[in-house]
Amino acid sequence: MYSGVALFFTGLVILSGCEKENIGSAEGTTKVEVRMTDAPGNFDEINLNVKEIVLFSGEESYTFTADADIFNILDFRIGTSNPDILVASGEMPSGEITEVRLVLDDSGNTIVVDGVSQELTTPSGQSSGWKVKLEENPSLVPGVTYSLVLDFDAAKSIVSAGNGKYLLKPVVRGLTAATSGLISGTVMPLLSHPEVLVIEGADTVGTVVDPLTGQFTVGGLAEGNYSVKFVPVEGYRDSTITDVNVELGQNTSLGIVTLEAE
Repeated sequence: MYSGVALFFTGLVILSGCEKENIGSAEGTTKVEVRMTDAPGNFDEINLNVKEIVLFSGEESYTFTADADIFNILDFRIGTSNPDILVASGEMPSGEITEVRLVLDDSGNTIVVDGVSQELTTPSGQSSGWKVKLEENPSLVPGVTYSLVLDFDAAKSIVSAGNGKYLLKPVVRGLTAATSGLISGTVMPLLSHPEVLVIEGADTVGTVVDPLTGQFTVGGLAEGNYSVKFVPVEGYRDSTITDVNVELGQNTSLGIVTLEAE
């Protein structure tokens, strides 16, 4: 229920209260953006060639192919103008992430020490990648976008092999944060067939309700206050709810919305 926030409506009856739901698991899909940042080490450069990121949910695995070219991870540090780099992104079924693995290409990983560049080799048998230590197992909400930040510990990930050579044994921890929220509800009567417009300033995101259930969901919304406008077919009145608050990782439910006939 909105606390201390008035709802204004025209030709609209709210039959059930507005709720914010932090859903642990539900049917649907979730967009995940995988980013990397660095915990510093005493090196000039550590250039990584990421092949893919594998996310596990229960017994199923979902592979996100890397979008980024070879990059120097030392260029991306929290608290600077370049806090992280987008490595991969994709959709997966909503639910709990139980494991994350970072998979590097067999070649293209290099280190620069005192101005001298050399190949970084990885131990054999690592084709399945390195397990990322998760701060917690995040539960993904349908329609919400999440950022999974992989914190690469440079000092612990580079191992001296003697003779001036180095091995790469990634030590990475992961932290997941919601970067969007959503608005949902059910519109009655079904014959009104409204378009649903979610408005913030000059920006508008639209959807239509399910013709069989009257339900709608608009996801991928930044944190903030929105107006939700219902534009039904002829015979019913347009209606608008204002001051609908969206929080990251939460579903702001408008409950059942009943449109009035003209």
